[in-house]
Amino acid sequence: MNKSELIDRIALDADIPKTVATKALDAMLNGVSDALSKGEPVVLIGFGNFGVKERAARKGRNPKTGEVIEIKAAKTINFKVGKSLKDKVQKG
Repeated sequence: MNKSELIDRIALDADIPKTVATKALDAMLNGVSDALSKGEPVVLIGFGNFGVKERAARKGRNPKTGEVIEIKAAKTINFKVGKSLKDKVQKG
């Protein structure tokens, strides 16, 4: 499912125009992005939790040359699935 298909689904399920569904989805995505950029977790009970993790600097290998390289520390986004979503996906 892509963004436009998701907007169609929101509009259908909520019985609202697509323009309103688009604004609602964009507002939600902006809210999640803003919270994560501040290092705040986003908890959607039953769906899952978004969070930011610090990844330490480490050594890696260039697969082409085999040369050892330094990989810088970085922030990464993680997602932990909620029980309701997990159960729904497992049931198919």
